[in-house]
Parts: sequence; structure tokens; C-alpha cells
Amino acid sequence: MFQFLSGAWALLLGMMLLMLGNGVQSTLLGIRGEIEGFSTFEMSLVMSAYFIGFLGGSRMAPEMIRRVGHVRVFAALASFISAVIILYPTFANPWVWVVGRVVIGFCFSGVYVTAESWLNNAATNENRGQALSLYVIVQMIGVVAAQAILLTADPSGYVLFVIPSVLVSISFAPILLSISPTPAFEATQPMSLRDLVRNSPLGAVGMFLLGGVFSAQFGMSAVFGAEVGLSVKQISLFVAMFYVGATVIQYPLGWLSDRMDRRVLVAMAGLVGGLGAVTGVVFGDNFILLLVAATLIGGFSNPLYSLLIAHTNDFLDHKDMAAASGGLVFINGLGAIAGPVLTGWIMAVTGPSGYFLFLAALMLAIAVYAVYRMTARAAIAVEDTGSYAPVLPTSSMVAVEAAQEFAIEAAQEEEEPGFVQ
Repeated sequence: MFQFLSGAWALLLGMMLLMLGNGVQSTLLGIRGEIEGFSTFEMSLVMSAYFIGFLGGSRMAPEMIRRVGHVRVFAALASFISAVIILYPTFANPWVWVVGRVVIGFCFSGVYVTAESWLNNAATNENRGQALSLYVIVQMIGVVAAQAILLTADPSGYVLFVIPSVLVSISFAPILLSISPTPAFEATQPMSLRDLVRNSPLGAVGMFLLGGVFSAQFGMSAVFGAEVGLSVKQISLFVAMFYVGATVIQYPLGWLSDRMDRRVLVAMAGLVGGLGAVTGVVFGDNFILLLVAATLIGGFSNPLYSLLIAHTNDFLDHKDMAAASGGLVFINGLGAIAGPVLTGWIMAVTGPSGYFLFLAALMLAIAVYAVYRMTARAAIAVEDTGSYAPVLPTSSMVAVEAAQEFAIEAAQEEEEPGFVQ
């Protein structure tokens, strides 16, 4: 691990700065949209646009890297991110913001693909699982710390847009100056959605529903907070608790997933997360209980991403796991695009509580479908299941493929003669 850190510390530092910038701009737009008088539906389109760009970037970035290389792609896309963030307060119009969010999403996706390919190249078979864990921790620290930055200036001014722009700009330096050599890049051809659904219905359906859950958390939580009249400090804490919960629960849930039927764990996580959302519906006027709701939702929804990947792997041959990663990311992206728009529509019809109604419906749907799948297919013996590797919905398909590589390597080690579990 120390050898990995010595070669990848600059990359991890750069990624943390990127997550700081992304976390600030996403929450800030939710608050600033309320100040500018944008409607809930307009803000839902703004937030959904990010995931349209992100999904497009995940498909196009590999070809861009093959054509011009990692360094040029990273520098160009990060420059666009920095510029667009500055333009938000200059053109306070929802349709301009929609275009900006598409560009931002596309660029962040490409940056993640580039940086994560470096990360995967820096890791070895022996430390890949630890490298993924460290990357998840760095991401979480970046997003949570970003919420504290929102308290440093007035969201109605320019300063809070300048800060993430600067953070993204300086993230180039440690990565571009310290990471060498650049790795060869190969993207796996995604498995067809039909084959993916046939091999793991729960993995495919769960990923689609989880995309809606995650995009509502990442895109609409600040919009909800602004609509119910929370202060900037309260909104920052509310948004942070989604990721604090994920950080705390990610590893215990991962430990359990290697020791029991994963469908049971998916159902349990969906149920607890759904009950957390119901708490937000019923006790939405109590700020402490809003924090509890956010912790439970984030804590049990974010680890579901890794859990559903591991469950899908249980029904795949080793040679198909890498191909499945592209399909899973694509399905999750489709759900993420729809999430903010549906959340905004429900909030417009039912009021701010519609935010938690939407989350409750999706989380409980995941739980119910997991229970149904337990009746439709026999469980795989625990000793025959693959390993759990932590990865977050904010990651690109490269990180998901790295998690697949870790699972394949772990399975192959267990199959070696003389292996004792």
C-alpha cells in the first residue's frame, strides 16, 4: 500500500480537489437557483442535465483518450469545467445553466475516466482492493468537505463560484506534473443490455432504480433544502450527511456481503433506506430527523452500487465481468437522467415532501424486487460468490472495471489448489 501511495498520492490529491469543486458547484446551484427564483421543475432540468453529459462523456472519453492521450484530455476537460463554473452567475438563466450542466457532466465524466485509468494502472493485483477503498475515501472526503466551503461566502455573490473554479484549475498540477508514465488505455466493449438483464435481473433493475436515487441525492437535495427554508449552514450539513452515512456504512455492508446471500442484503438496505426516506416525509419539519433521514438514505443507497455489481458478478463467468461493467454504468446513468426530472415533478405536485416520497418509492421498490428475485432463483452458496469491492456512483466505468478486475483476481486466487479460506 505504501508503494501504491508513493506513486499515486498526487493523483489522489488531484481527485480530492476535483471532488471538492464538483461538490461545491452542485449544492451551490441548488441554493442559487432558489435565490434567482427558478422553479422546481427548471432546477430539476438543470440537475438532470449533468447526468446527460456524464453518460455521454463516459461513452466518448475512451475514444478521445486513444486519439490525443490522457494528458491532453484531462487538461482540456478540466479547463472547460473551470470556465463553465465561472459562467453560472454571469448568465443566471435556467436554460443557460442546463447547457452548462451538460458540459460540466461531460467533462467530469471524461476527467474521471482519465484519472481512474491512471489509478488502476498504479495499482497491482495485490493492492487493487485497498486502492479502490482509498479512492472511495478520498471521494467522500472531497464531497463532504465541499459542503463546509459553502459557509465561507454569500451564495448570492460570485466568490462561491470562483472557489470551485480555482479548485478544479489547481487539480491539474499534482496530476499532470507527478503522474508518469501515462498508461495505455483500452475500453472493454459493454455487454448488451438484454444479456445483462438475462444474467442478473436484480442487478439491472436495481442499478436503474439506484441511478434515480443517487441523482436525486446529488442533484436535488440542496433544492429541497432551499424550498423548505433551511439556512445555507443547514443545507450544507443536510447534503453532507448523505455522504457521511455512506462512508460509515460502506465497509460494514461490504463485510456482510461476502458472508450472506447478497439479495437479502440488497432487500435490507433498500428497506432501511426507504424507511429513512419515510422519516423525511413524516418529520420533514424537524431538522435533526432530516439529518437522520439523509444519513440512512445515503448510508444504505451508496453501498448498494457496489453490492449490485458484486451480485451481478455472481452470475457471470470471469470473462464477462469486465463487459458487464459498461452495461451497469449505462443503466445506472439512464436512471440518473430521469431522477431529478421526476423528483422535480413530484415536488411541484405534492410540495417539498415529494423529494422524500420519490426516494422512498425507489428504495422500497429495490427491496421488494430483491425479495421477489429470492423466490425466482435459488441462492448461490456463499463460498461460491465473488468479492465485494467498494466503488461509488460518482465513479466512471474505469473504476467499475477496476472493481471487476479485483473480483476476478480474488476468485482466481480462491480457485488455486491449496487455497484455504
